[in-house]
Amino acid sequence: MKSTPEATPFTGYQKLAIFLLAITQFTVILDFMVMSPLGDILMKSLSLKPSAFGIAVSAYAFSAGLSGLLTAGFADRFDRKKLLLFFYIGFIAGTIFCGLAHTYVELVAARIITGLFGGVIGSISMAIITDIFSLQQRGRVMGFLQMGFGASQVLGVPIGLYLANIWGWEAPFWMIAGLAIIIALVIMLKLKPITTHLLVQRDRSAFMHLWHTVAKKRHRVGFTSTALLSIGGFMMMPFGSAFAINNLGVSNDQLIMLLMISGISSLVIMPLIGKLSDSISKFKIFMVASLWMMIMCVIYTNLAITPFWIVVGLNILMMMGIMSRMVPSSALTSAIPDLEDRGAFMSINASLQQIAGGVAAAVSGLIVVQESKFSPLENYNVVGYVIVVITLISIFLMSRVSKLVSEKEVKVHPTVVEELG
Repeated sequence: MKSTPEATPFTGYQKLAIFLLAITQFTVILDFMVMSPLGDILMKSLSLKPSAFGIAVSAYAFSAGLSGLLTAGFADRFDRKKLLLFFYIGFIAGTIFCGLAHTYVELVAARIITGLFGGVIGSISMAIITDIFSLQQRGRVMGFLQMGFGASQVLGVPIGLYLANIWGWEAPFWMIAGLAIIIALVIMLKLKPITTHLLVQRDRSAFMHLWHTVAKKRHRVGFTSTALLSIGGFMMMPFGSAFAINNLGVSNDQLIMLLMISGISSLVIMPLIGKLSDSISKFKIFMVASLWMMIMCVIYTNLAITPFWIVVGLNILMMMGIMSRMVPSSALTSAIPDLEDRGAFMSINASLQQIAGGVAAAVSGLIVVQESKFSPLENYNVVGYVIVVITLISIFLMSRVSKLVSEKEVKVHPTVVEELG
């Protein structure tokens, strides 16, 4: 009987790096997440139609995706610490501009600037993680980083709404910028330079490096897998609140509570899944989580008026599946590129994730219809069925990713294959 491999412990510096990258991700995710609860206030303050507000939200996603593609060729040509600081400072500037915006055009421009810089930070963080942490540690690291999503729901939604109600919709952006400035200073002082990848660079031009990264077949498998994962994950999000209110009978106050409870459950689940994925096959965890998510999505999207406590329970169970896919899939995908390609690979991967999210929201908008502002959403269950089909394809693609990683790792560490499954 084969023994389960023991988890590799973290050093003190690795723990500091995890904290800095996690808190950085928290601010970036919070900046994106806070737009949703501010929707009603923003539309009233700037006299916006829902379609105009949708453009303000999607402007971030598409600019973030574009910036990742434009910077991918340069991602492996600089010290990753300097690259992280450069884009994080740009993100802070964009967030400050959001707080200074007084018209719709200024707000959209500010969101584009924020997306151009903020959209690259996740890929740089992933490259840093791959450089600093072994594959046997990355599941736990991804678990902590994914906590940023849950923390943004637990803290971002209520605090953002509270500040906006007192000082106006600009206040949450000032709060995020203030916190981010402190984090940038700590990164500047405490994070060590990350330059090992510079010793193995072969491409003379950024364009050739980008081309060589895209040209590799195993990279394209990873890119396709990430894009489909993002489409499946983002399709339900744009209309989640509207469905809860108009179809399930959830009140506005209950909606905030629902989001907070879901966020807290994510904070609990993510580290556990991360630890589990470092001791059990990452692909098997991904497959089980995906199958569970498909079942819950079909059940949830077919609900009508439902007692609040049942909505909360089903929402938690559905989030368990959705979020539990991200940890093992991120850990596996991070192992695909070689050292000299990691920055470019992560940049392209993050770009596709952002763009796929924007496409998912657009496609979902074409499927879902609503006769009036207060009538129930129609065809939301169709979105659930589409997610099932996409998820099945994602499982197949992730199995290929897992196989590619296993073949790569066995050449260097033969014992790792057993852990990957």
